[in-house]
Amino acid sequence: MKPVDIQAIGEELAVKWEDGSESFIALEKLRRHCPCAGCKGEVDVMGNVYKNPDRPLSAEAFRLIRVAQVGGYAVQPVWADGHASGIYSFDYLKRIAG
Repeated sequence: MKPVDIQAIGEELAVKWEDGSESFIALEKLRRHCPCAGCKGEVDVMGNVYKNPDRPLSAEAFRLIRVAQVGGYAVQPVWADGHASGIYSFDYLKRIAG
């Protein structure tokens, strides 16, 4: 399912889906679920997970600058602290909206 509109409204990301349903995801939750390799890690062939060390996130980490569309399958948030490597597929976005 694809979104037809995505907007940051206050402290949430509002997503209107093509079936008419809507999701509201807290920006903090969106950032904490970042799927990039630095945040979630990468798994090698032996099953070992490698990721950046955990670090405290500042208030800027939860302030959304913009959301870019990636092809026809995902979005990429750009955060005020400069983090922009997370690509959220539409399916993943819908799952975390729960």
